[in-house]
Amino acid sequence: MPWYVLITKPKHELKVAERLQENGFEVCCPTRIEVRQWSDRKKKVTVPLLPSMVLINIADKDRSQVFTVPGALRYLFWLGEPAVVPEKEVQVLKDIANQKQQVLSTEKIEIGREIDLRAFGLTAKKGTVKYISGNQCWVVLHKLGYVIKLKIR
Repeated sequence: MPWYVLITKPKHELKVAERLQENGFEVCCPTRIEVRQWSDRKKKVTVPLLPSMVLINIADKDRSQVFTVPGALRYLFWLGEPAVVPEKEVQVLKDIANQKQQVLSTEKIEIGREIDLRAFGLTAKKGTVKYISGNQCWVVLHKLGYVIKLKIR
């Protein structure tokens, strides 16, 4: 079964993923922990890596069943067809969410260069460096059409 991209209402990603899992669907909603600061305190908050998106592994004939879940809006389409995410890219997102730190090989990273993401301990083979700032690197996952941010040590 293919992985589809389900668009959700803003800030509803985790609830939609939880409800879909309760209904027996296989979903992927990778998260990260972010420190947010208010005027009186700081707090660690869990936020999704893909804003307003949940990846769902579902048969084509069952795609309409997800709309029974509150917060699910529509599927993402690309060139008139539902966007399908390869299993390898879903695994990359799961790996990033599960790892606290990514380790980079000693290669120099330059903008526009294709890098081997296995050096970060991920299962995907390649990504293109889009931007570098300090100890952070933005890498494009081509088939998903998304950019991930990696820490460099």
